[in-house]
Amino acid sequence: MASLKDVQNKISAVKKTKQITKAMNMVATSRLRGAQENMINFRPYAGKFSEVLGSLAEKSGDEAIPLLVNREEVRKIHVVLCTSDRGLCGGFNVNLIEKAQSFIKEKSEENIEISVTNFGKKGRDWCRTNKITIEEEKLGIVGTTFGFNVAAAAGRKLVEKYLAEDYDEVYVIYAEFISMGRQVPILKQLLPIPPIETGEDEESEGSEEYLAEHICEPSPEKLLGEMLPRNVHVQLHSALLETSTSEHAARMAAMDNATKACNDMVDDLTLLYNKARQATITAELMDIVGGAEALKG
Repeated sequence: MASLKDVQNKISAVKKTKQITKAMNMVATSRLRGAQENMINFRPYAGKFSEVLGSLAEKSGDEAIPLLVNREEVRKIHVVLCTSDRGLCGGFNVNLIEKAQSFIKEKSEENIEISVTNFGKKGRDWCRTNKITIEEEKLGIVGTTFGFNVAAAAGRKLVEKYLAEDYDEVYVIYAEFISMGRQVPILKQLLPIPPIETGEDEESEGSEEYLAEHICEPSPEKLLGEMLPRNVHVQLHSALLETSTSEHAARMAAMDNATKACNDMVDDLTLLYNKARQATITAELMDIVGGAEALKG
């Protein structure tokens, strides 16, 4: 059985760890509020943007727009991988990396060249370990407060390289925030832009609200030329907001579980300490009784 001093040292160490996990839980909770608010405020904008874009795409007819046309042969695929910069958030990064790994493995078997833009150190480190081509690293963004300019700058480069035929397809992998206890890895195609739903199919057919048309000035084709690249920026910014919120939620849950585990360990160690102390007291009493009996004899 462990000595009393060893058990006391373990209890002290676990209590210090508990203080750290509890503090990190409080920090994650505080940051989660701001990240979740930004994400919720941006969702209506992204939804309305897609709705207007879908209406314009219908009016533009069958005119070939480069960002909407699929390439005949796909040889180069670029992936934007969104992960966190820090750990201690449960299986958050593992799930995102597994999503990226399965996708890259599938495309590599088809002899397709893969390159990656990393948002976050964890994804960057994984790409380096597996010798995956990294074209750009953007660290210290996910999990912090950032503006739309971050997604706009990254999206602008993606559009330019896609039009220059450096990429045939562009995808983004991010964590979608469903609830405090559930964050789902998502693979979404950014370029070429997939068909945009207008939201009229599932609504009542006679509803005037969903059959309303958007008046365009100038022509839909010119507007699409300006709005389609911005759609990439919007989708990328939305992915970063979702990932940032999901990271804080995952870390908060992980630290809460760690704090509970520390409490359980302290209880178990306290019980072990009491048993060791009782054994020591019993041994001392036996020595005293034995000595007394020896003196009587």
